[in-house]
Amino acid sequence: MAITIYHNPKCGTSRNTLAMIRETGEEPTVIEYLKTPPSRNELVDLIKRMGISVRELLRQKGTPYDDLGLADGKWSDDQLIDF
Repeated sequence: MAITIYHNPKCGTSRNTLAMIRETGEEPTVIEYLKTPPSRNELVDLIKRMGISVRELLRQKGTPYDDLGLADGKWSDDQLIDF
């Protein structure tokens, strides 16, 4: 099974996850998503394959999530993806 990680080297959780994958002997495909963000279609596909909602994907801690009001139910999934 091929493993792909969308990675942010400045994020401790991302670094730890990458290390855990490598400890299994696997060398994943690493995509630094801040340098190479997925296209809208790729993002929609990833969300679908993960079986989560768009809101569940959004990082809240250490981001402008609250300042931008992204928790507000007025935003549709399509709008959140476009943001």
